[in-house]
Amino acid sequence: MARRRESKALAAEQEQSLVTARENYFMAAVHWAAAQWPIDENNDLNRFYNGRKRECYTKYAQLADHRVEAAWIPLPGGASLPAWFHLPPGYTGGRIPAVVSIPGMDSFKEIGVAMYGDRWLSRGLAVLAIDGPGQYESPVLDIYFSMEAWAATGTAAVEWLSKRPEIDGARIGVAGNSFGSFFGTIAAAHEPRLRAIAVSAVCHEPGFHTIFEEASPTFKMRFMYMSGISDEAKFDELRKTMTWEGHAELIHSPYLCVAGEHEELSPLIHTERLLTALKGPKRFVVYQDSRHSVGNVPSANVGPFPPILIADWMAATLQGKTFASEKWYVEANGRIVKSAL
Repeated sequence: MARRRESKALAAEQEQSLVTARENYFMAAVHWAAAQWPIDENNDLNRFYNGRKRECYTKYAQLADHRVEAAWIPLPGGASLPAWFHLPPGYTGGRIPAVVSIPGMDSFKEIGVAMYGDRWLSRGLAVLAIDGPGQYESPVLDIYFSMEAWAATGTAAVEWLSKRPEIDGARIGVAGNSFGSFFGTIAAAHEPRLRAIAVSAVCHEPGFHTIFEEASPTFKMRFMYMSGISDEAKFDELRKTMTWEGHAELIHSPYLCVAGEHEELSPLIHTERLLTALKGPKRFVVYQDSRHSVGNVPSANVGPFPPILIADWMAATLQGKTFASEKWYVEANGRIVKSAL
């Protein structure tokens, strides 16, 4: 499928059908990235797929309807995280807010910004879409997961964005989905200049027993690769050190958390404990009947659509809007039941 899309893109480009070429380069990059998912080692095939992904996305960026640039975010020690920097369509100047987009364990930065009608860009926010330590392209570059690396990632991203003339350094937020909900929390805990934190599809269980010991074994296999560890016993020792405890207590910025009522990969009691530890305002939105991937249930279809709720909250918060700490329970009929948090 990736090759087919890339061939269509090349043919369209040769015919000067540049919109068609744009769309097919984007889809080719997504398919090349998806092909990397089952490969849990840095072999030639993984590197080849990664190279094709970057090549196709670079060609998409050259044809996109908005400005897209490759970015490299320096970490302490000399490594640099791979990222893509996006400016809203029609951007003509001035300093604008930005969001750092962090994918989940099974996702990648190239899909973090929609080809058209992106929720962040449409609201006037720039986006820095990253593969953080251990995520997708980063382990191909020998940048593996560690708590220390993620504690440094928020500062690294803010430093990079603050040097851009397009970005208002006082209005930078971070959004993390799935395992990105944990990564984003750790990053924000050590960077107070991240003025808004939005997480969804939560992974907040200290030690991560449920996802690594009771769910699909692919999760554990993937994260072992992300950590650069091939010995399961050694990984089990590492995962016991993976926790927001001692970190979340440092967060004073507004925090939005969106979760499914029947979250199966991380018991919600741990998210509730995390929210209690936060020092700033927080909003906890729970969708009736939803599981880990928040959506595809009546509450998300009839009530606020989760990705849009998050984007609206981020845009408003970075504009300085304040809110009370509340829990929102979105019922199947779309009604929101609010209570103090």
